Amino acid sequence: MQKTNNNEIGEIGEGIACKFLIKERYKILFRNYREKFDEIDIIAKSFEGILVFIEVKTLKIGNAVGLIPEDNLTKEKFRRISRACRLFAASHEELFDVSRGWRIDLIAITLDGGKAIWVDHYKNITTEQ
Repeated sequence: MQKTNNNEIGEIGEGIACKFLIKERYKILFRNYREKFDEIDIIAKSFEGILVFIEVKTLKIGNAVGLIPEDNLTKEKFRRISRACRLFAASHEELFDVSRGWRIDLIAITLDGGKAIWVDHYKNITTEQ
């Protein structure tokens, strides 16, 4: 069995997330967008015209027994993502309708080998989730 590192697992997960979003009629605008010291995995526009920032968390079966991908989104990580999203939105108002606003979503992917066996899409996440 081929061993993959965390960066490769993350790249596989982001690719799966993009395919999932496209099937759900999202338009991918940016991948791995850097804003100062933070990164936004995917920036997309939903079919309703909402600007969506997507954090992707991917976990390979057997790498972390008892954990799910969602466990890897800590409050500190969410705080950094939120900061990057606010900075992006403030400097790219032309990309979204201010009346509709923007949101942060989480896509959690569980892999078995290189294949997704589970994809969960959480819309409009907050630190309380």
